[in-house]
Amino acid sequence: MTALDEVAEATRGVAERVGASVVAVGRNLRGAGVIVGDGLVITCAHNLRGRTTHVTFTDGEQATASVAGADFDGDLAALVVETGNRPTVRWGNEAPRLGDVVFAVGVQPDGSPRVTAGSVSGTGQAFRGPRGRRISGSVEHTAPLPRGSSGSPVVDSTGCLVGVNTHRLGDGFYLAQPADTALKDRVDALATGEAPSRRWLGVAMAPGPVARKLRRSVGLPERDGLLVRHVEPGSPADGAGLREGDLVVGAGGNEITSIDDLHDALDALETGATLTLDLVRGTDELRVTVVFDEAAAEGSA
Repeated sequence: MTALDEVAEATRGVAERVGASVVAVGRNLRGAGVIVGDGLVITCAHNLRGRTTHVTFTDGEQATASVAGADFDGDLAALVVETGNRPTVRWGNEAPRLGDVVFAVGVQPDGSPRVTAGSVSGTGQAFRGPRGRRISGSVEHTAPLPRGSSGSPVVDSTGCLVGVNTHRLGDGFYLAQPADTALKDRVDALATGEAPSRRWLGVAMAPGPVARKLRRSVGLPERDGLLVRHVEPGSPADGAGLREGDLVVGAGGNEITSIDDLHDALDALETGATLTLDLVRGTDELRVTVVFDEAAAEGSA
């Protein structure tokens, strides 16, 4: 048997094992999902438009799924829907490694499964979630995918889940969140309605290049940092006294040059901890302390 024959046989095997476990999400094939448990489908959070969504199985049956839990910063969601006796995909034992052969299982416009083969071309990649937060540790692979495939599974030759597709990078490369223990723990939590809580400041920020340009336009000296464009009333930032036009240049004693720096500072805080922010207001330097309400900690920046 040639290598091509082996790939063809593996592709057919994957289609038989996993094809019926894939679903289309949204009425116009907005995305895809995969059955990981009885009545449980996972997909990308960016495929959602509300607390319910339309689901189409590969046999043509349609249903309305409800959102059990969604993590928009982590771009993952768990849907509850009647899956009948359709098979659930099996979880793999480990995350895919560089060079591993993988198969992407998507949905065609008529609802039938689509299977393509490729290989892992990179690990430890990062992308932006729906709210702009960096998501690290993703897997890059070369199994071709059409539009509307985000949320579909990446599997190995035995049909075990090794990743969840997120989006195309262009030039034939695709990103997937690895189906490791951490992802399974997140799915288990979302399935029970337990969405992750992340501290948020309650501000809209302009990145460094825009901040420097805006400060220069009003005659202020240029400075690296994030410019506050809006402060949400009643937010932790509002309580700390942040104002529109403030330039955030430090957090927790560390320099801030990108939104990722700020997210890292927020994520590093322990429960009940406060965060000091170094600001430039006009030409004045000042420091404020942000106190967080742990009961309302969902959000991004």
